[in-house]
Amino acid sequence: MKTSSKAKPKTGSVIEDRRAEGLNQSEFWKRFGVTQSGGSRYEAGRAIPKPTRLLMWLRKTGRISDRDLADAMRAISK
Repeated sequence: MKTSSKAKPKTGSVIEDRRAEGLNQSEFWKRFGVTQSGGSRYEAGRAIPKPTRLLMWLRKTGRISDRDLADAMRAISK
């Protein structure tokens, strides 16, 4: 029996992280500067841009906090 050569989306853990934190899609993605519709596309399997993946990794590993992300978003919005 042949197996599919399609790679699984890299976002599986993102969905698990979001649900484990009790955040809705909009709340989760907003911290990374991504709209709800963009997050939905990523969760459906579209590739997440490298800068967003980098922020997500830094957040997940505890190197930056939600407050750091919020401060950065405010700083670049001015």
